[in-house]
Amino acid sequence: METTIKIHEETKTELDLLREYKNESYDEIIKKLVYIVNTCKKEPQVSQEAVQAIEKARERLKQGKLLNETEARKRFGVYYQF
Repeated sequence: METTIKIHEETKTELDLLREYKNESYDEIIKKLVYIVNTCKKEPQVSQEAVQAIEKARERLKQGKLLNETEARKRFGVYYQF
């Protein structure tokens, strides 16, 4: 079921800033926010650490600091061949 909701332009702008990829829907963003809120209520310490880690990762992404597949394999010790 789909529905339309009214939100202020400022709220829409804030939601847009939370997008992790261009075509991420508002539904996906809102679901993530609900998950975060519920997790924060259940496990506040773990949640705080996770939020900080996510923010650091998002900043690295914005700065273009990404690992290619070879670098990721080395970092995580994943070695396999097909």
